[in-house]
Amino acid sequence: MIIWCIYPEVLHRPGNASTAGQKDSMEHIDEKSRNNIFLVDDTANPAPLGLCAFGMTTILLSLHNAGITAVGSPILSMAIFYGGIAQVIAGILEWKKNNTFGMVTFGSFGFFWISFAFILLLPKMGLIGAPTNPELAAFLGVWGLFALGLFVCSFRMHRVLQVTLFFVVVLVALLVAGELTGISMLVTLGGGAGLIAGLLALYIGMGQVINEVYGRKIFPV
Repeated sequence: MIIWCIYPEVLHRPGNASTAGQKDSMEHIDEKSRNNIFLVDDTANPAPLGLCAFGMTTILLSLHNAGITAVGSPILSMAIFYGGIAQVIAGILEWKKNNTFGMVTFGSFGFFWISFAFILLLPKMGLIGAPTNPELAAFLGVWGLFALGLFVCSFRMHRVLQVTLFFVVVLVALLVAGELTGISMLVTLGGGAGLIAGLLALYIGMGQVINEVYGRKIFPV
């Protein structure tokens, strides 16, 4: 982080003789500018971390929803640490960059994955009963509303991100419908939508990294 400061008390300190040239160069600086602190942010872009964490964790869970794998320690570990903690960190870093959309998106989805992991873990630990289908539908439903809001925001962003969030909304809608109706095919279809959303998020994240490493636009993201 590079910081450039202008201190008025130094400029006007008695006994500090200034040359005529220095005085002339400071005449254009008004009182407001003299009290400003200018920050230049040269830190790394946190978006690829959040996108890759979301994408890879969504892919793993979607493989389960599609009936390919079971829910085991790989999915739970991924949900807590990469999908959860890593995304929360990415959200905090987006906050430092004054990116409200990134902060809300990564921070919220990070805690979603942590919450999801504990929904599965707490009954196994005997601390609380397993959730009912309507309870899971309600949990997923509120996150569906959240994803819908992000999808509306994405209309002013990159088209690939729009498509990604569209499939996230479709994913949640199918899972909610599957939980309420008991039709397993809806959950399987939701797994397919989740695979597309996860792969697209991973594409955007890795595309940004590759473009930055090579110093040119290789992937359109």
